[in-house]
Amino acid sequence: MILKMDQLPIELPVPTNPSANNAAAVQELLGGKFGEMSTLMNYTFQSFNFRGRKKLRPFYDLICSIAGEEYGHIEVVAYTTNLLLTGTSKRGMDPTTTPLANGVDARNTSHFIASGQSALPMDSMGRFWSGENVFNSGNLKLDLLHNFFLECGARANKMRVYEMVDTPTARTMVGYLLVRGGLHVVAYAKALEKLTGVEVTKLLPIPDLSNDKFPEAKKFMEQKLHLQLYTFSQNDYKQAGLIWNGPHPEDGQECVVIEGAIPGHTPPDLDEEPQLNAPGADDFDPQMFADMAKKMGIDYKY
Repeated sequence: MILKMDQLPIELPVPTNPSANNAAAVQELLGGKFGEMSTLMNYTFQSFNFRGRKKLRPFYDLICSIAGEEYGHIEVVAYTTNLLLTGTSKRGMDPTTTPLANGVDARNTSHFIASGQSALPMDSMGRFWSGENVFNSGNLKLDLLHNFFLECGARANKMRVYEMVDTPTARTMVGYLLVRGGLHVVAYAKALEKLTGVEVTKLLPIPDLSNDKFPEAKKFMEQKLHLQLYTFSQNDYKQAGLIWNGPHPEDGQECVVIEGAIPGHTPPDLDEEPQLNAPGADDFDPQMFADMAKKMGIDYKY
């Protein structure tokens, strides 16, 4: 089960120059073949379908811990997309003024037609994510090898998106994911080493570019987020520490497991977009809930 928290793993700066085309590029990191939808669903189904769990518990715990983190990665990419889209159309209730005219020139018109100017589970070209991207052979070596490849591919795409967009919103998000995704690369490499004896970490980094080259990533590395594997569970998955230990191959610092989730930050409160009828609840009176909350002793603010 997933314990969901109304938080993001990092604080995202609000863009001063929103861009629908930048948002389209960022979409690749959400719904592309190597995006966060793929990492979440690959590891989730591998954890559901894991056979021989009692004997191979440390590998199961590792996959479950990483799967738990990927949900938050989907959220942070989605919020980045949403922030980049906020302010890219003309707000108002008069449809005759073509308030969505800018959407015609956007690379991904689905953001203006199929959603409330917000993220969708699709890639940078508007192709929707598919369950065909899930690989779960049932063979532990093969699945771990696939996961290692998947994380390396994801890392390559993050670097390229970083080089495409210069907004601090996107670069902060990509820098964070380079560090956390980089941890997952090393984690699966260490798992393969424990299982087979092959020194997979000697292949790293793939692509051959240190996270230190990215200022936003370096900031998170200084916080040691490349060393800390979180279980994303209150009581379970502790045996992941039997795999995630020893020196990190990049800087030699000790890898550690931390029980629970990464400390979070309040997600941005996205503005209403009346021209998109989003959320389209203009008749709602929040005072009604405020009165109910007062009677029930619940804290309610609006």
